[in-house]
Amino acid sequence: MCSAVAACRPATVQSPCIRTAQNDRAAYSGHMSDEIALTGLTVFGYHGVFDHERTEGQEFTIDVRLRLPLAPAAASDDVLDTVHYGELAERVAAVVAGEPVNLIETLAERIAEIVLSDERVQSTSVTVHKPHAPIPLSFADVSVTVHRARSSA
Repeated sequence: MCSAVAACRPATVQSPCIRTAQNDRAAYSGHMSDEIALTGLTVFGYHGVFDHERTEGQEFTIDVRLRLPLAPAAASDDVLDTVHYGELAERVAAVVAGEPVNLIETLAERIAEIVLSDERVQSTSVTVHKPHAPIPLSFADVSVTVHRARSSA
């Protein structure tokens, strides 16, 4: 391998020092470490197993992390080459404000499905916080996190 001190010398066989667009694409398609995070999205909804939760409602806070290659967007500087987090926030909010479910596990799953509907997203983590859950004890928060990845099939 080339070091910062040693210069690459031309060789008849391609040296590991030579970078090509093909090598760059291969590197980007490997381990997915790029991430977009949307945290603290607070939306009023009517989810829960108790009747009063369904009639009175409460605030839910959502955190979403999505992993996808961000190099294409960085190279083009075009929002069309990435997930538009404003539009994502609106779609997530519509799920939380929409059809009630009993469990926040179900709500998290529905949000994960929305995130993965964009084919560029390889995986997601969705946390649904229910800070006003009907628990007769002092607590700061109750949350559920689901981790979902696109199937390779």
